[in-house]
Amino acid sequence: MSSETSSHKPRVAVVFGGRSSEHAISVVTAGAVLAAIDRDKYDVLPIGITTDGRWALTADDPGRMAITDRRLPSVAELTEGGDGTVTFSADPTSREVVYSEPGSVPKALGEVDVVFPVLHGPYGEDGTLQGLLELSGVPYVGCGVLASAVGQDKDYMKRVFTSFGLPVGPYEVIRPREWENDPAAARKRIVDFAGEHGWPLFVKPARAGSSMGISKVDDPAGLDAAVEEARRHDPKIIVESLLRGREIECGVLEFEDGPRASVPAEIPPVTAHDFYDFEAKYIDSAAGVVPAPLTAEQTARVQELAVQAFEAASCEGLVRADFFLQDNGEFVINEINTLPGFTPISMYPRMWQESGVSYPELIDRLLQAALRRSTGLR
Repeated sequence: MSSETSSHKPRVAVVFGGRSSEHAISVVTAGAVLAAIDRDKYDVLPIGITTDGRWALTADDPGRMAITDRRLPSVAELTEGGDGTVTFSADPTSREVVYSEPGSVPKALGEVDVVFPVLHGPYGEDGTLQGLLELSGVPYVGCGVLASAVGQDKDYMKRVFTSFGLPVGPYEVIRPREWENDPAAARKRIVDFAGEHGWPLFVKPARAGSSMGISKVDDPAGLDAAVEEARRHDPKIIVESLLRGREIECGVLEFEDGPRASVPAEIPPVTAHDFYDFEAKYIDSAAGVVPAPLTAEQTARVQELAVQAFEAASCEGLVRADFFLQDNGEFVINEINTLPGFTPISMYPRMWQESGVSYPELIDRLLQAALRRSTGLR
């Protein structure tokens, strides 16, 4: 028995896809993660969530998960036949995964030791999946329920940062009922905000990522269309003023002795796009500069702020923190991303590669940190 125990490889369920508008990017991220996991050290079970929310067994085929000829992949293309569903046990004393098909006896797929969720956006990155895994008693990579929810909601994220003394830029939040019940009053609030802070503005979904649904608005004439575009992704929107300066990112990773910051990166001005939008990030592969050309003092400051943001939101595992270095030399934190992209061109793994942590080692560290933690209050 002891030899069996010592030879047991932890079983990792890589869960990806999901119901959010970032479904395809999650699939791309999963492909990169699956390709990087050390199969001599871990057993792997890929589980995809379709756009309608069905959990399905998928092919372990990273090559089919990439963006090809500007075509985005999906879980539906990877499912291994039928209408079968995968479920985790609701019993926290069992980590059993069960596969069920209509008209067939459910089949046990064995226990899972840890989940690597690579879902982006609502129904995955926002604490919902994390809550499910807490109830199931299954350890998982990344932030817990609270930090995931805070990291997903730009409104409450900025409130948390402000309460901890972190510098944030000017913003205005329009809640669903405000726009639905009195759009004229909500519109006036935005125009008044622009009167105070200037045009252009950025209108964003409050709880989305990957630059989905974001519009740059140069004057009041474009406001309604921008609001409706943001509301296609989230009924709550956030309006931010233009912060003039350099876009700087910094990764935070949980080590045995606590969180550490990577070397920072810079997102250079994107000449072919109005801003660093979805197409610039994932289709046209805009390249960041790693490490960012900063002074030693600037590098130390942004690393300090990134770790402070990690701690302020009670994060675990990993975070990518995004900043603006303003023309006056001060950093302003824009947002954190609790499950940053792991695509081949993603900034988070590139920053850690430059910091001396290779992609496979990064994956291993995240899994080992998750295995060290228990579920529940901690």
